Order: sequence, then structure tokens, then C-alpha cells
Amino acid sequence: MSEFAFQFPLLCVDVGGTNARFALTAEPAGASSPPIHLKTGDHAGLAEAIHAALPQLPQRPRSVIACGAGPVVGRSLKLTNAPWTIDGPEVARRVGLSQGLLLNDFEAQALSLPVIREEWARRIGPVGFGASGPQVILGPGTGLGIGALVLAGGRYTSLASEACHVDFGAVTAEEQAIWPHLERAYGRVTTESVLSGAGLARVHAARIVSLARPRPALAAPAIVAAAEADRSSDEAESLRLFWRIVGRFAGDMAVTFVAGGGVTLAGGVLPRIAEFLDEATFRARFEAKAPVDRLARSIPTRLLTQADSVLAGMAAIGGSPDRYAIDFSARAWV
Repeated sequence: MSEFAFQFPLLCVDVGGTNARFALTAEPAGASSPPIHLKTGDHAGLAEAIHAALPQLPQRPRSVIACGAGPVVGRSLKLTNAPWTIDGPEVARRVGLSQGLLLNDFEAQALSLPVIREEWARRIGPVGFGASGPQVILGPGTGLGIGALVLAGGRYTSLASEACHVDFGAVTAEEQAIWPHLERAYGRVTTESVLSGAGLARVHAARIVSLARPRPALAAPAIVAAAEADRSSDEAESLRLFWRIVGRFAGDMAVTFVAGGGVTLAGGVLPRIAEFLDEATFRARFEAKAPVDRLARSIPTRLLTQADSVLAGMAAIGGSPDRYAIDFSARAWV
């Protein structure tokens, strides 16, 4: 086992393309401070954002664990949907830290799965959580995050994924009707181009065009607002379609990882449109995986409703790093 340790107070930071969230934990296994939310675009980088958050923190941090929406290369991370490049050792120097660690956002989400409380999530369908096996977490936000968690030798290992950038094809008749009208991203239809905030707007626009009507120019927040105002509206039906597509993709990831431990849905979009989720239809799309549909039917699903749970997960890593199979020697900032 590693003797690696973080010095406390520990600041945990979750950086997305739109929002950055901060919470401070004074001691291992201690309670975290209420989360502070800042806008990513209001700051030039992580060091600047930490300095902006300091006046709102109860203590100055000695260590930082940060996750971001982008691939981690050693001690650095380039956000996919924002112009930040995070250099961990440089952040440590500028903020005066004794230690730090960078994680991909859904790598961190996966590592947070062991600390998710029952009241933080809504179960989808009849299958309960508790079985052993790999777990998957995925969710649309500014982009689409996907990660997996396995337990081996008593230590948790997270598998980061860029499956958000694989090509995504139509399966059902309703998808085949809208797919020719989908706006491409970088010339392609990918899982992220369909299953993200921008993807929701693309799905809605394509569905309307497939009905031989003018293409609407609504962003995701306006679509959600219109759907909430009128549950029989075009916008509401587009949200239901979006959930059906999420269901079949979640099933794809479930069988890809043989996720006997379950699939957790997260991200910034799905909790906001939970009232448009039809659980029976979601599970039908999730389970339609012949010839392995029996496997799919055995895998539980849930929707994470506690937005800041990843901060609790990173605090747990800081308190007990030996429980996690992370190459601290290659990735720690100091």
C-alpha cells in the first residue's frame, strides 16, 4: 500500500465547462463546507478561481483535489468545453499548496460512487443496487461524461472514458426519422453531439424539421422552460425523446462494462428534466440489448440528484488515499 497522504485542510474542486464548485474539508473524514459555485468563464484558470473562492472559505487549503471535464495527461488537464489548461504543479506554486491531484471529471464521479447515499439518488426501475461488479456513471452536461469503477484487491480503480466522441447511429424508427436532420458537430454525429446540453437543442430542432416544420432556434434552457410550461408541447415531447435516447445509450454502456454494480446517471441536464422521465420506457430502451438482454435486465439504474456528490467523493480520496488505485507518484503535483 502507498504511504501517500494529503495535508489538510483539503479543497475539492469540480470544474465543468460552465460551472466550478468548491468545498473545503478541514480534516480527514470531517464534514465539508457548503459548496461555493463560480462561473468557469469568469476566471482565466484554476489558480485564479481558487484565489476568487478563498475569501468565502473557512480556512486556507493546504492541498487540492480537482477534477475537470477533459482528459488528464500526467499532471495537466485541458478542458474540452472551456479555454482552461490546468497545470497542477503551477497551480500548487501559485496558490502555495503542499500537494494536489487532477482527475478527469467522470473519473472522479466514478471514484465517488462508493460514498453516494441512498437519499442522493432516485432509483429507476425495479432492480435494486447492492450487487457486486463494475459500476458505470454517465451524464450529459456541457459535454457528455462517462466513467466506470471496479474494485480489485480491496482498492477502487476508476476507468476514464472518451466514449462521448464515438460515432452514434440511429436505432429506432423515431431516431431514423430525425437523424438526417441533426446538426453535426465537427462533421459527425457522436454521442456527445446528441447527449449534451447542445445535443438536447439539436434533438429538438431535428425532430421539428422531421415533421416538415421550420427549424427552431432554441437553446436547452428555453426548451426546458417551454416544456415545463406546457407538458403537451413540442418541447416536452423532445425531452421525452431525449430520455429514450439516454436510456438506450446507458444500456450500451451497461453491457460494454458488464456493469453488475449498476449504472448511475449524473450531469447537469438530467436532474433538471427528471419530471419528463418515463421509467418503464427508459428501462425498455435500456434492456433492448438482444442477445444479452437478460444481462441488461439484471443491471440497476438510478438518477443522481445530489449535484455536489463528487466533492464528497474527492474528500474521501483525500482522507483515505490507500483505498484508491491511483498512481500518485506520477500524478501528484508536489
